[in-house]
Amino acid sequence: MPTLHFDIHIAAPRERVWRTMLYTPTYERWTATFCEGSRYDGSWEAGTPIRFLGPNGDGMVAEIAEHRPADFVSIRHLGTISNGVEDTTSEAVRAWAPCFENYSFTDEAGGTRLRVDCDVFGSYEDWMNQTWPKALHALKNICETPT
Repeated sequence: MPTLHFDIHIAAPRERVWRTMLYTPTYERWTATFCEGSRYDGSWEAGTPIRFLGPNGDGMVAEIAEHRPADFVSIRHLGTISNGVEDTTSEAVRAWAPCFENYSFTDEAGGTRLRVDCDVFGSYEDWMNQTWPKALHALKNICETPT
């Protein structure tokens, strides 16, 4: 399974970038790039389950593998959710699960360098290569806009 890498410089402190990226209501704003109406249900605390959902309730089931606030977040994707049913055991899911999505936040040039490393499975590589840069630019705009 290939791992894709994306990064962006954001002219804001790490704490602001981290909070904006992970917590509501700004999480929903930048992730709309992937799916309008995206949301999560769960906690960002290490070892806890989290569900990433679209407006119809379909999405991904995962757990937070590691979380060091404003430094590093690792999401272990474990399966899918379709019609309200979690699938972590089917042959289709076992073909890729677990896969990881990691966020690293570092100080750089008066702001933050955000790096995203994500495993990609199936036919999603082109879509991820097109969508992640747009999502990161949306996050950058939110972080750099005075509140």
